[in-house]
Amino acid sequence: QVELVESGGGFVQAGGSLRLSCAASGRTFSSYAMGWFRQAPGKERQFVAGISRSGVDTDYANSVRGRFTISRDNAKNTVDLHMNSLKPEDTGVYYCAATNTYSPGNIYYNAPDYDYWGQGTQVTVSA
Repeated sequence: QVELVESGGGFVQAGGSLRLSCAASGRTFSSYAMGWFRQAPGKERQFVAGISRSGVDTDYANSVRGRFTISRDNAKNTVDLHMNSLKPEDTGVYYCAATNTYSPGNIYYNAPDYDYWGQGTQVTVSA
């Protein structure tokens, strides 16, 4: 069991940057692969970025690749999402998620693969 709490959302102009953080409870954080998802108005929740249990492997949605960076610090039980060059289409509620799923590969791209979710944090990017 793990509890996730996101922070760092807010309002930013297009081209700006934000850093989202997700703090996890418990002392087995490194046993979970982590992901960030977002849900834009009128859209389904979509994969944004994922990171393996060790932090060695990462992957991103095509829409954010090159602009966002996911990282984790297992000693601090945190996973961050650094967002640069933000666009209005990045607007949405961002969710941190954890999974103990084991299957081929170290990144999990589908929301149903995740077992635990944070409450979400709103990111709004103005044109």
